[in-house]
Amino acid sequence: MREKAKNAMRLILEKAHFEVDEVDDPLDLSAVREGVCLLVLCSNDKEVINQFDQTNYSLMVNDHEMTCKKLLFTLDKEIITENCIQWGVDEFVRYAGEAVLADIVDRELALDLSATKTKKVAASGTASTGPSTIPQEKSGITLPHFPIKFSEQAAMRTAGIQGTAKLRFMPYYLFHYKSTGEQVYKDRRIPFDADGWGAINAINGIKLEMDGKQVVEDEIPAGAEVADPHIAKEEASERIVNELIERLTQKVRIKQEKGDAIFYEEKILKPDKKNITVESKQVYIPVWQIRGKKIIEVNAFTGELLSEPMDEGVEVF
Repeated sequence: MREKAKNAMRLILEKAHFEVDEVDDPLDLSAVREGVCLLVLCSNDKEVINQFDQTNYSLMVNDHEMTCKKLLFTLDKEIITENCIQWGVDEFVRYAGEAVLADIVDRELALDLSATKTKKVAASGTASTGPSTIPQEKSGITLPHFPIKFSEQAAMRTAGIQGTAKLRFMPYYLFHYKSTGEQVYKDRRIPFDADGWGAINAINGIKLEMDGKQVVEDEIPAGAEVADPHIAKEEASERIVNELIERLTQKVRIKQEKGDAIFYEEKILKPDKKNITVESKQVYIPVWQIRGKKIIEVNAFTGELLSEPMDEGVEVF
């Protein structure tokens, strides 16, 4: 396992433009690039990993001592480190696949080593993994928004391109809808009960399935851009009501017999608009916009690739 893992790690690092060499046991690889030194260990041995985690390594280059970062790849999910960048199965599979793709299309792999991926023991005693570095400097502008969970480098990996990234806050209307009531036709009872959450983009009208439990009222990072809405709140609410009516509308077919004849009667039953309530408020979703050979946007809250980048209506604070 170790030899195969080492070969895969070499491919990953080489595709990220590191100069990679083998090193003596118990370590596997060293990688150097633009002032960054990285030591790699592929192991499930807890004693070896603990020694690796607790040891400080440095490299002397042109009479300049460089502190080395440490990258651990392990299949043991119970391993907890404090001073390593830690990769498990998920990170290994993602980067190995991206490295193969980078090799096919002959481009540099965007590899994020700016923050540790180590598992930290939380106050509750459970282990959690954190995303890459998130902007910390505040702008003084407070907005209701979904938190930033994916870093610039994570967004670049998702986008699959290199370029200039900037953080933008896109306006959405977060809505909670509720429909009640019913209609009775012949012997058929058709209920129109529905209750749910969603969000509609205030620029292009695209909808997302999101609830408001994770919205925070906090300052946004310095340097971020805030886009103005192009769709009014009332218009968005009207769209939501109309789409809900369309979704809940049912076609009822009733069989009837008259003598020797059989015929069917169809009836379209719709919910009454007065039985539908929509509560909405404006919130913002953070988006990383990567400008390279093309423009690609990634949701900084969910990590998902956006299907339609939005370039207009940006107001810089």
